[in-house]
Amino acid sequence: MDSLKQLLQKANQLPLLPGVYIMLDAKGEVIYVGKAKKLKNRVSSYFHGDHLPKVAAMVEKVADFQVIVAASEFEALVLENSLIKRHKPHYNILLKDDKGYPFIRMDRRENYPRMNISSRAEKDGAEYFGPFGGRYQSREIIDAISKALLLPDCSRSFPRDIGKERPCLNYHMEKCAGWCLKDSSEEDYRIRCDQAVLILEGKSGELVSMLRQEMERAAEDLRFERAAELRDRIRAIEGLQNHQRVIATAFNDVDAVGFRRGAKSCFTVLHFVGGDLAGKDVEMLDEPLEEDSEAVSELVRQYYTAEGGNQPKIILLPCEIEGRENLEQLIGELSGRRVHIEVPKRGERMRLVESAQLNAQEEILRRTTAEQRRSKTLEWLQKALELPALPHRIEAFDISNLGSMGIVAAMTVFQDGKPRKTAYRKFRIRDLDTQDDYASMYQAVTRRFQHYLDGDEKFAPLPDLLLIDGGEVHTATAERALEDLGLTVPCFGMVKDDRHRTRALMTSDGREIGISGNQAVFSLVGNIQEETHRSAITYQRHLRNEGFASVLDGVEGIGPKRKNDLLQHFRSLRAIREADVEQLKEVLPQNTAESVYRYFHEEEVEACESSQALPEGES
Repeated sequence: MDSLKQLLQKANQLPLLPGVYIMLDAKGEVIYVGKAKKLKNRVSSYFHGDHLPKVAAMVEKVADFQVIVAASEFEALVLENSLIKRHKPHYNILLKDDKGYPFIRMDRRENYPRMNISSRAEKDGAEYFGPFGGRYQSREIIDAISKALLLPDCSRSFPRDIGKERPCLNYHMEKCAGWCLKDSSEEDYRIRCDQAVLILEGKSGELVSMLRQEMERAAEDLRFERAAELRDRIRAIEGLQNHQRVIATAFNDVDAVGFRRGAKSCFTVLHFVGGDLAGKDVEMLDEPLEEDSEAVSELVRQYYTAEGGNQPKIILLPCEIEGRENLEQLIGELSGRRVHIEVPKRGERMRLVESAQLNAQEEILRRTTAEQRRSKTLEWLQKALELPALPHRIEAFDISNLGSMGIVAAMTVFQDGKPRKTAYRKFRIRDLDTQDDYASMYQAVTRRFQHYLDGDEKFAPLPDLLLIDGGEVHTATAERALEDLGLTVPCFGMVKDDRHRTRALMTSDGREIGISGNQAVFSLVGNIQEETHRSAITYQRHLRNEGFASVLDGVEGIGPKRKNDLLQHFRSLRAIREADVEQLKEVLPQNTAESVYRYFHEEEVEACESSQALPEGES
C-alpha cells in the first residue's frame, strides 16, 4: 500500500498534457505502455479505486513508471504504438497487432508507382513510411499528397489504361494531371513520385526550395505557363504543413536533445530509430546550470562519448554550441560513421527539439515542488544580481498618468516569489503641473520609504530588492531618492523589448543583466512587471472615473450608465466639455445632450439668449 501511495503521489505531479506512460516492474522491465489525453488524470487512476482483474494484476506488479510528453493526442497514439512494438509489454496483448498502425508503401521500381496502405513493413524492396495512427489517417495523408502533386487516386492502372477512356472527374476538377491521357509524361510522373517521397520523409521544405528555383528559371525563360503550374504546386505543398507533423515520422536514427533550467536542470534525449520514437533518456541535475550553450555542450559530450553510449546519425540540439565540428568528429570516430550535429530553426526537426524541450521542462516540474522552484529562482536571482541576501521581499514601482491629470504610482510586493496583495500601496502624485515620470518616481519612492523611517508598520520591513519599471534613468532616480533618505536597497530597472515584453534587468549605469536564459526567473520578473503595471493602471482609472463621476453628478438625466457611456466614447472630461450638441447626441438622447452642453457652457448659453432677446417696445 505504501508503494501505491508513492506512485499515486508521483502521478499527481504529472502535467495535464497528452503523452505516453510506461509501467515498469521491480526489475525495471516494461510491462505496459499506454497513451493519455491528460497524463496526470490517466496515470493517477491506476493507483486508487477498484479495477478489472487484468488491470488490478498489472497494477500489483508496477514498481515505477515513466512518461513521455507528446505535442498532441495523435502523436501520443503513434508513440504508444512504436513503444509497444519495441518492448512487447506483457499486458499490451490486444495492442500488439500491427493492423491498427499501418504504413504507407511505395515501390519506385515500378513504372507508375502508387502510394498504398500496408499493415506492416515488409522486406520486399519497397519503401515504407510510418507507422501512422490508423487507416483513416493514412488514407488522409495519401489523399493530401496526391492532391498537392496532382497524382492519380483512381482505380485505373498505368500504363495499361493510358488513352483508353476519357479522363475522370478528378482531372476536370484539377485534382489530377490526367495521367490517363495519351500525351502524359512518364518521366514527369516519376518526378512527382520522388517529390511525394520527400514529403513523406519530412523534407517538404527542401522540395519547396527546389520547385521555387525551377519556377524562377521558367519565368526568366518566359515560360509563364510552366511557372504558374509550379507556383500552384508550391502553394499546395505548403498547404500540407498541417499534415507534416504526422507525415514526418520517418526520421531514421535521430536524437533530439532538450535542456531546461529551473529549480533543477534537466537534460533530455528523445531517440528516433527507424522512424519511430524509441525511448527517452533523462539526466536531472540538482543545480540550475549557468549558460545553456556551455551546459548543452558539456552534457552532449559526456552523454555520447560514454562507453556503450548511443551514437545516432543526427543529433538535434536546442541551441548553438562552440566546437560543434570537433564534437561531430569525436562522436563519429567512436561510432565508426559520420555524425551530424544540427540546430534546426524551422520545420519538423525543430518541432522534435521543441518536444524534447517540453519533456525536459515537465520533468523539472514533476520532480520539484512549487516551493523548491521558487527558492531556486530566488537563489539564481541573488547570484545574477550579486545581492547581499536572498530577495525574499521584492518591491516594484510603476507610474501611470494621463498628461498632468491623475498621475499615480503603484507599489507591489512579492514575498518569496508570490504576490502579497495586502502589502500593495498606491500613491497620488502631488504638486506636479506637467507630466514628469522621473519626478513622479522620485516622489513615490521617497514617500514609501519616509513612511518606513517614520515608524509606519504598514511600510515595514525594507525590501531585499527594489524593481523599477523603466530604464537606467528611472533606476537612477529611485536610487537618488533612497540615498537622500540615507537608505541602501539594491535597485534595478525592468526594461521591455519592442513588443512590451520584459527583456532584461538594468542597473542605474546602463548595464543590462539578461534573464531570458532562465525561464523561471524570466517568468517571475515578467509577472512582477505586469502586475505592477496593472495595479498602476487600475488605480489611475479608478481616480479618473471617480473625478469624472463627481463632475457630472449635477447634470439632469445623467446616471451611472450614461456616465460610463460618455467616458467610453470621449475618453476624457475635457473632450466632453469641448463637444457640441451634435457630438453629444452620438451617445445621449437630444434633451440629455442639450443638458450636458448647457451644464458646461451655461454662461455662453445665457449670453447668447440675452443677445437674441428683442428690446422692449419693438415689434
